[in-house]
Amino acid sequence: MGEAIPAKQTEPPALPPLPEALARGIADLFPAGRDPDPDQRLEARLAESAHQGRPLRVKLGIDPTGSDIHLGHSLLFRKLRAFQNAGHTAVLIIGDFTARIGDPTGKSSTRVQLDAAAVEANAATYLAQLGQGQPPERALLDFDTPGRLEVRRNSEWLKGLNLPQVIELLGISTVGQMLAKEDFANRYGSGTSISLHEFLYPLLQGYDSVAIQADLELGGTDQKFNVAMGRDMQRHFGQRPQFGLLLPILPGLDGVQKMSKSLGNTVGLLEDPLSMYSKLEKVPDAVVEDYLTLLTDLDTATLPSGPRERQKAMALEVTASRHGRDAALQAQADAAALVAAGLSGAGAGAGLQADSVPEASLAGLAFPLKAFYLLSALQVCASSSEGRRQIQGGGVKLDGEKLSDPNQEFSSPEQLAGKVLQLGRKTFRRLVA
Repeated sequence: MGEAIPAKQTEPPALPPLPEALARGIADLFPAGRDPDPDQRLEARLAESAHQGRPLRVKLGIDPTGSDIHLGHSLLFRKLRAFQNAGHTAVLIIGDFTARIGDPTGKSSTRVQLDAAAVEANAATYLAQLGQGQPPERALLDFDTPGRLEVRRNSEWLKGLNLPQVIELLGISTVGQMLAKEDFANRYGSGTSISLHEFLYPLLQGYDSVAIQADLELGGTDQKFNVAMGRDMQRHFGQRPQFGLLLPILPGLDGVQKMSKSLGNTVGLLEDPLSMYSKLEKVPDAVVEDYLTLLTDLDTATLPSGPRERQKAMALEVTASRHGRDAALQAQADAAALVAAGLSGAGAGAGLQADSVPEASLAGLAFPLKAFYLLSALQVCASSSEGRRQIQGGGVKLDGEKLSDPNQEFSSPEQLAGKVLQLGRKTFRRLVA
């Protein structure tokens, strides 16, 4: 008898790739098997969703521990909006319960716990910045289309957990798994205390996925442990495990460290057009491509190859997404006028529309006052000492003229009214009496 002929290996049936809007900028997607299994490949889960006419439930959890959202935060909301636009249901979880514990991710010490009133106040500002009550074209999320958004607070299901249920959650993970989490491992290795309630955070965040029956969870690359915990929780409770889709951490304006308010390298969603554009057009060349990919929908292959042109295109597009095309174009023109004025030594307000530079009121300031105090009083600098350092470092101009003496005294509001105060290359304020 002849040798048996091995069975021909057949390739799994081809699935359409992820649409560009969903795939753009992904840093990690798990699981990512090769078989056309809707529990192993997101493409298969999407195909199943289309066949069944059932939108995927796409989870994004946010803990409102602050009041401002910056562009670094916006990456996940943009991706969530892409899934909304593709017909799926965004489930935005306001972590009003978990925020009172505090996510230990990225922290070298136990976080301060917030009270319920502070968390709720922050949540209201978050929703406003995400677009609630705003024109849909300016909103980060689609608040208007029926079935596209659920806003849930995880206190709905977490505050009612009894002690046996909490013990059940604790039994799903081990101390070894928790200490494998980098932040806990570093703190444990350095002898920094870890409170037991911090171990509850990833368990409760994972239970959120069970409560809302998530198909997919979005997060930053620093959230992989928490997202994977959601999969463990769903398996334990007999649900189909969710997929995890992770995005990179956006570098800040320094191009090195992550965008963080504590590092002073952010662009806030509420910043005026000129400040936003001026900051963005000066980000380091090394991160321009990241900003283009993660903060815009531009086809980068069609943009000019020069780094300066790509930088300006990115700054214009991001500013337009928040303030509209006309306001962004005006900000671009005003930024150019300010630079030209500074280079020529002419007044920094020359050629600018009066309402294009954000105003800073001099009302209520006690004159005479010194230059270093003016910067802190107008909140251009965080403190008087920082104002002094900025002036001594040559980073402050008044109508294009460099201020060199932090003790220079201004006798009255009229001496300053109508002039443009400039800090560095990114911050401008038109002074008004």
